[in-house]
Amino acid sequence: MQIRAVLNPSTYHGVLSFDHSLQAKPTFNGKEMDFSGGRGYIEKDWGKNFREAWVWFQSNHFKNTSACITGSVAIIPWIGNSFKGFIVGFWLNGKLYRFTTYRNSKIESLDITDSRVAWVLRNRTHRLRLNACRAQGGLLRGPTPLDMGGRVMETLSASIDVQLENLQGDLLFEGTGENAGLEVVGDLQRLLAKKV
Repeated sequence: MQIRAVLNPSTYHGVLSFDHSLQAKPTFNGKEMDFSGGRGYIEKDWGKNFREAWVWFQSNHFKNTSACITGSVAIIPWIGNSFKGFIVGFWLNGKLYRFTTYRNSKIESLDITDSRVAWVLRNRTHRLRLNACRAQGGLLRGPTPLDMGGRVMETLSASIDVQLENLQGDLLFEGTGENAGLEVVGDLQRLLAKKV
């Protein structure tokens, strides 16, 4: 299953696999690690620079081992202007629930503090409630128009509370994704504004 989004004219994002099995025994500093029997997730980003502001998250460490969440919201330049765009995919029991700008999903609320990101989205049939607890992270290199001199703070120690319900209010899933990736970067006040 692949989701691809153009984040701006020079930045692209794609999800290649929400859930796959692992068979690997890599060696690091002379010590073998066995990942066999684990679960994998693969996505890619490519382009020339970062967006002005964004939130990105991912986890497939739920007690329900058939669940995986990934998504982002960002300021997206578009034809001399910009807008708040988002793409969220929730993989559950072999089904993909999509919440995206290009499919006319709506942000009901988005709140970002120093400790959490709370986000509620709705598509034509479902509502998704997300509450990500922020955690310490490390700096990653990223592209600028000149080189890989950009720096982005990312953690792999966040957690994400997820609730999925239909629009009649029936709860279809509730769980917490641990060991979550989370980035919260840029002009967050602009990202939170009603109009970008």
